[in-house]
Amino acid sequence: MFPRLFQIGSFTLPTYGVLVAAAFLVALSMASHFAKQRGLSSEKVVNLGVYCALAGMLGAKLLMIALDPDLRSHPAEIFSLATLQSAGIFFGGFILALVFAFFYMRAQGLPVLPTSDLFAPGLAIGHGIGRLGCFAAGCCWGKPTHLPWAVTFTNPNATTGVPLGIPLHPTQLYEAFAEAIICAILVVQLRRPHRDGQVIGLYALLYGCVRFGVEFLREHDASNPLGGPFTLEQWISLALAIGGIYLLFRDTRPDRSLGDAATSRV
Repeated sequence: MFPRLFQIGSFTLPTYGVLVAAAFLVALSMASHFAKQRGLSSEKVVNLGVYCALAGMLGAKLLMIALDPDLRSHPAEIFSLATLQSAGIFFGGFILALVFAFFYMRAQGLPVLPTSDLFAPGLAIGHGIGRLGCFAAGCCWGKPTHLPWAVTFTNPNATTGVPLGIPLHPTQLYEAFAEAIICAILVVQLRRPHRDGQVIGLYALLYGCVRFGVEFLREHDASNPLGGPFTLEQWISLALAIGGIYLLFRDTRPDRSLGDAATSRV
């Protein structure tokens, strides 16, 4: 745990912020590189990445506010420095960024599925780097465990509420490691012949499964408006994985019944 990169007087540079910025730059660089290889406008792709990042930050905060019982009970805390500095919930940012990206790509004439494929590897590695930031800050911690690789946070500068002095599952590192593997798989898939949408679909399937499993080991008190045996994040993970399966195996062949009908009319 290393929440502060350095401090000079009253100025503090949070490690989390630096790693999130690095994650954004790495993801954007990868998307731009793949766009050039595929003959798409690098400028439009970079702009899309920037706007999606802004939409993602907004969406992550909105979902965090919606699910945090303390913030709902004390709405004035929404505008506090602690809330503004918090990372939010990834899925909130992912969903809002996805919706924005769809309409932006349509408006800019970018092919939706091929462009989404280009962003998939960068999205994976960027999220993985971001999870390293979570580990440094102490957020998104796991449940207590006595496994040999358990981590114990001790830094009193933590502002995330992580329990100190208790061995915990390093769920942040679980996700970071999984995202690195997913990124490598996606790069290989992107370089192979594939149908439009298969790369982003593979990301959705793999990350959905990873996040669904990791949630069993995470400790959080967010409300679960959907109820049932799973957390809201797990329900979203299941939906994400199902969407990924659809993109991977969807039938892209033309509808033969339409052709037969047209032939019969002739």
